[in-house]
Amino acid sequence: MEDLIDKLENQQKLSRNEWIRLIQGRNPQISNYLFQKARKIRKQHYGNDVYIRGLIEFTNYCRNDCYYCGLRRSNQNVKHYRLSKETILSCCETGYQLGFRTFVLQGGEDRYFTDDIMADIVSSIRIRYPDCAITLSIGECSHERYRRLFEAGANRFLLRHETYNSSHYAKLHPPELSAAHRQKCLWDLKEIGYQVGTGFMVGSPYQTPENLADDMIFLKKLNPQMVGIGPFIPHHDTPFKDENAGTLELTLFMLGLIRLMMPKVLLPATTALGTIAPDGREQGILAGANVVMPNLSPGDVRNNYLIYDNKINTGVESAEGRKALEKRMDAIGYRIVTARGDSLN
Repeated sequence: MEDLIDKLENQQKLSRNEWIRLIQGRNPQISNYLFQKARKIRKQHYGNDVYIRGLIEFTNYCRNDCYYCGLRRSNQNVKHYRLSKETILSCCETGYQLGFRTFVLQGGEDRYFTDDIMADIVSSIRIRYPDCAITLSIGECSHERYRRLFEAGANRFLLRHETYNSSHYAKLHPPELSAAHRQKCLWDLKEIGYQVGTGFMVGSPYQTPENLADDMIFLKKLNPQMVGIGPFIPHHDTPFKDENAGTLELTLFMLGLIRLMMPKVLLPATTALGTIAPDGREQGILAGANVVMPNLSPGDVRNNYLIYDNKINTGVESAEGRKALEKRMDAIGYRIVTARGDSLN
């Protein structure tokens, strides 16, 4: 297996069969070998810096009915909310004072937020904070909507492809959603000029090593600026409530592989990692990640944005816990920086 990791380090493409063999053949020794390489590459390009992003979860309404998501349309137990433009700007103000220079507006696919409303929010943030990056994570949209929001001042867009394989995608989503359309959205975003982030769930129901191999090949082809991956965690109000969660071990292994394959990509240690293990995000950083995304949303709504169960949203996870987060990163030899942190990829 070391030979395949060395190939990756030397920027040689792996075949689909090589990817499968590597993912299936991992063990603690191989993982340690990988993480050492991943840390070295990460330090080459980003030093010991960890970029912070201020996450604003501005609506938990969603028109979709994805089988794994707690915000799905069919879930009658969601306590719904929408943040006003004023509240969103107030979250940005708090974040700016704390040193955040990237704001991430994330929400379900909520029809209330029309093109006009979203463009107004984005342009208002852009005018107030010209030195900040604005990232959107609002799902599948038309080419025209993406372009309009880009012109309003958005720089980056996060849209996880979730899984590349169309038949696996169909097992996780209702029939009106397709892998092909989601991937088309990603190519649209790239063509318009966004810095694009994508990613996949690790350990989602029915996932195979072959699926993960396809995900890696797709990432290489798309060549995004950011890749966000996290373990699947079940939600009690979804059809997958009794499924096993993805593992920390496999998620960390995939993080290390992505860092080697795409040395300059921005790679978050996600909230989901911190949810399945108390030091999950630290382990993510040590596997090659270089971004964390504390929550700037108002405290009274954080518990209502539950894509999966037991999501952490207080303490270090909240923006107010930034000092604690700095201490935790410092303890493993890394430092939080307040730069915009644009991707080198």
